[in-house]
Amino acid sequence: MKVLQVIDLFSPMHGGAAKVASQISAALASHRHDILVYTSDLGLSQQYISSISGVRVQPFKSWLNLAEFRVTPGIIRQAREQIRHFDVIHLHNYRTFQNMVVCHYARKHGIPYVLQAHGSLTTFSQKRGLKRTFDTVWGYGILRDASKVIAITKIEAEEYRSMGVSPEKIEIVPNGVDLSEFEDLPAKGEYREKRGLRNDDKVILYIGRIHQTKGLDILARAFADLSQVLRNVRLVVAGPDDGYLPSLRKLVIDLGISDKVVFDGLFAGRDKLRAYVDADVHVSFREREPFGLTLIEACACGTPVICSTGCGIADAIDGQVGLAVPYDKGQLQQAMQHILSDDKLRLQFGERGKALVRERFNWERIVGHLEALYEGVRRK
Repeated sequence: MKVLQVIDLFSPMHGGAAKVASQISAALASHRHDILVYTSDLGLSQQYISSISGVRVQPFKSWLNLAEFRVTPGIIRQAREQIRHFDVIHLHNYRTFQNMVVCHYARKHGIPYVLQAHGSLTTFSQKRGLKRTFDTVWGYGILRDASKVIAITKIEAEEYRSMGVSPEKIEIVPNGVDLSEFEDLPAKGEYREKRGLRNDDKVILYIGRIHQTKGLDILARAFADLSQVLRNVRLVVAGPDDGYLPSLRKLVIDLGISDKVVFDGLFAGRDKLRAYVDADVHVSFREREPFGLTLIEACACGTPVICSTGCGIADAIDGQVGLAVPYDKGQLQQAMQHILSDDKLRLQFGERGKALVRERFNWERIVGHLEALYEGVRRK
């Protein structure tokens, strides 16, 4: 099949949706599908594009960024000329300029498309007014005309239904990981040695964008309370700054825990694996988290995890591979203390985590589901 993938941001520095889109594209290409990606040029390097085997990427220059709405006029001519040649189109994220343009020409030429919102449907957080305006003018039409929509969890499936999408159009396809990336894990101790952490330190790890919606203020405050109970704890915060790093650094200083907190930048490849392997627990504590890809990555490395009950995969995590607790500082502190104080429990969670990823969240299984979905919409 000739498949067009469309996403506003494709660079790995832009978080989970970008990574999932690149993994889907690479997995489909490995199954001999012809894959082209339309995206913006923001943060995108030729080196990264070349690293995605078998996938062609067409970045368009971003001329305007209106409240994170990236306008790339160059996509208009390209879509007008090329859309008719694709068998199916896969749209990633929801409220984007790229989706507006591609949907217009998909309708014009009768090319079926599927939409994967990656948790972007909700108007719960920022820019509610702008989001509702987009929905009224363009969004509901995009949803209405989609052949299928992809939800990553049951929670997101309900969000689609609340926006008027009929249940028969909704497919639940979780995110996943490429198991080959986790076959040869680094030896324990490599990250600790690099960062000057002792073997007996209890390491709490956060990997992700440094953004105000990620629950990092609660994590810092819960860690400050924990450090009064467990003296040998360390918090590692790793990821690109998305506007919140200066505030977080100040909070860490104000809480008096700067000597116990390590800030790292964007991890990639084996550097990320080294951090997962050396962590005693990985925490991703967003109040409303559509999925939580780093939670699955940590599980693949045998590291226990903690999330909030607002996470889309909380039911798969809680009591099995880690803990899911209400979005509350005290609850988080108790969960971290519970896991860090029980060596046997950490080992059990770690082993179950590896099994969970193999059974439910590996790309080979997921890409088969996507291929069947594409074939289904193409034949209609």
